[in-house]
Amino acid sequence: MDLGRLALRVTIGSLFIGHGTQKLFGWFGGSGLEGTDTMMAAVNMRPVRRNAIIAGATEAGCGVLLVLGLATPLAAAGLTSVMVTAVRKVHWKNGPWNSNRGWELNAVNVAGLTALVDAGPGRLSLDAARGRIHAGAGWALAALTVGIVSSAVAIKLGERAPTSPDNPPEPAPSPNRGPTP
Repeated sequence: MDLGRLALRVTIGSLFIGHGTQKLFGWFGGSGLEGTDTMMAAVNMRPVRRNAIIAGATEAGCGVLLVLGLATPLAAAGLTSVMVTAVRKVHWKNGPWNSNRGWELNAVNVAGLTALVDAGPGRLSLDAARGRIHAGAGWALAALTVGIVSSAVAIKLGERAPTSPDNPPEPAPSPNRGPTP
């Protein structure tokens, strides 16, 4: 069981580290902050640079925490927030299937994160080494709730921010390629 939890943490966490560094630095074929700014503007998340940095840093930072098995509920809450925001701002209108740019992979990530918090990070984690494992249904529900509420707050703040030269209005969508959070 501990090996399975380690595999789940390392797989999900590593992929989020990659996804976050795509947004921040353009690594692994990503668009970097310029492309992430464009995506944030397209989904009305202002100020775009702040939201681009927060999204990328949350994915990369919480991915690191998850790999290490450190503050697992906090890591799950942060990643859930980013996934719920992506569903609400980009994927929901496309239906469930990823082949149509839908929300299925976001839902799988959130479910996996919730299950991992419920089960705990396992003995092969920094939380266990420190004697501080926070696991169980209560922690899982708390991480899920914090993620959902954080997403709602981020969306509301992003939509309320005024436009300015540093915070341009939403650009016209590209006919060839839409935003990819």
